[in-house]
Amino acid sequence: MTKQSQRGKYHHCVYVVLLSQDVLREPKFKRCNPDYDPSRPCVYVGMTGLNPDLRFDKHKAGIQANRFVRRYGLRLMPEFYECYNPMPYEAARDMEVELAIGLREQGFGVWQG
Repeated sequence: MTKQSQRGKYHHCVYVVLLSQDVLREPKFKRCNPDYDPSRPCVYVGMTGLNPDLRFDKHKAGIQANRFVRRYGLRLMPEFYECYNPMPYEAARDMEVELAIGLREQGFGVWQG
C-alpha cells in the first residue's frame, strides 16, 4: 500500500511537541521524569485523529488542551513522528506509548497524552 492510499484509509497520527524548559518547574512533570537528562529537551507525546498542526493549535487555544502543552508548548517536532503517520487508531494508540517510552529512555523529559 502506498503512503497516498494509506492517507485515504487511515487518519490517526502521533505527534511530539517541544516544551519549554520552564515545564521543569512543575512538580508533577519533574516527579514523572526522575531520569531526565538536562541536555535533552522536554516533550509532550500525543495521538490524534486530526492533523498534528491543527491539534497543536487547539492545545494552544485551550480546546481539549493538555495544560503543559498550553502553557509550555513551543512547536511540533515532526522529525520524531512523521515517518509513522497516518495509521489506524489502534496503531496510533500503541505508538503514542512506545514513542513516549523510547524518548524517556533516551533521557527526554516526557509527558504523554
